[in-house]
Amino acid sequence: MNEQFLSYLWKMRLYKPDALITTTGEPITVLAPGEAHHTSGPDFFNARIRIADTVWAGNVEIHVKASDWLKHHHQSDRAYQNVILHVVYEADLPLTDANGVTLPTLELRNAFDPKLYRNYQLLLADTRWIPCEKLIHQIDEFTLSNWIDRLMIERLEQKTQPMLQILEQNTWNWEETFFRFLARGLGAKANAEPFEQLAASLPILILAKHKDRLYQLEALLLGQAGFLNNQHKDVYPQTLFKEYSFLQQKYNLTPLPPHIWKFGGLRPPNFPTLRLAQLALLLHQSPNGLFSHILEGGDVAHYRKLLSVSPSDYWNTHYVIDKASKQTAKSLGNTAIDTIIINTIVPMMFVYGNQRNLPQLKDKALQLLEQLEPEENSIIDNWQQLNIKSANAYHTQALLQLYNLYCKNKNCLNCAIGNKLLRKEVTF
Repeated sequence: MNEQFLSYLWKMRLYKPDALITTTGEPITVLAPGEAHHTSGPDFFNARIRIADTVWAGNVEIHVKASDWLKHHHQSDRAYQNVILHVVYEADLPLTDANGVTLPTLELRNAFDPKLYRNYQLLLADTRWIPCEKLIHQIDEFTLSNWIDRLMIERLEQKTQPMLQILEQNTWNWEETFFRFLARGLGAKANAEPFEQLAASLPILILAKHKDRLYQLEALLLGQAGFLNNQHKDVYPQTLFKEYSFLQQKYNLTPLPPHIWKFGGLRPPNFPTLRLAQLALLLHQSPNGLFSHILEGGDVAHYRKLLSVSPSDYWNTHYVIDKASKQTAKSLGNTAIDTIIINTIVPMMFVYGNQRNLPQLKDKALQLLEQLEPEENSIIDNWQQLNIKSANAYHTQALLQLYNLYCKNKNCLNCAIGNKLLRKEVTF
């Protein structure tokens, strides 16, 4: 037995009502189980419970054994002074509060259906890709669809937490914050951190002053990244270096060390030098600001067109400085663009809509995910093999959330699917 399972029983009210009696024989009626609390302090806050003829309001603490109260030193912790009920699996010890009054205790050992714990143990013991791999086909479409919707909102809320932190640091400057996360998105997995460092070291206010001259934007971005020096053989990077040297002095800029950037293992279209040139063009083509441009947009086709930028002519024959390549228009591909829409544009639009009380903008963010093709990766492939199909990126994002936060950690008690299976008569 563990506290997590007992908390689940209490939260979901999966006990036999007629078995709710304190260890001293007084009947218990749960009016409200309280709000689960996952940091320090009692496990449930703001519960309302009738014990005999008295209604109590306060907190509930969960333990496997009553003696755990003493083991965890709650008797001397002021945070536990307002506990109105101690819920335990085994009441192995009578307890009193700081005033010597008996602490009301509920023993759950014989107060719930034992099949719930049996099913829970079997799920935990399962070693397949997900614990319910053999059982998930028993879940009805309504339960699965509702859970997908909740997972999608949960995933967006999770993605927006870092954005809110940066927004606070930037005194709620939306353009600056969006620039930081767009830069990170352009860096993809390999260069996300260097791109974010670059964006943090080069304020959008400086870039905005030079938005009308593309070569100055390239000079600022490539120079600040540490890619420009006085030894270039090509004329264009020589010009950029001279321009950056002037702007560096003007704005007192300190470039990043070039060794932080990764090229190894990347396809040339993903090289950071090219991505910085593409970022320069995005800034150049957004006279009113990148984020303002994003908010004005419409459907996925609009954002693909907006982000499908081919940088200045030099980059038609280069992926890196001073090394010529075959002449091609080096625009961002649809896969890279869709990833930026999913991980940057949609969360930023969602959090902006939430902060500004614009529900239509939050809806638009979700609709963009519905317009995008489903993502392709090993996790989604495994869901497909279980006959859990994805129609779009809305579904794949929710399924990634389901696997990473619930299935992988065997967090079945907090999963709508696991919850349903625990209470069903199923054959494991």
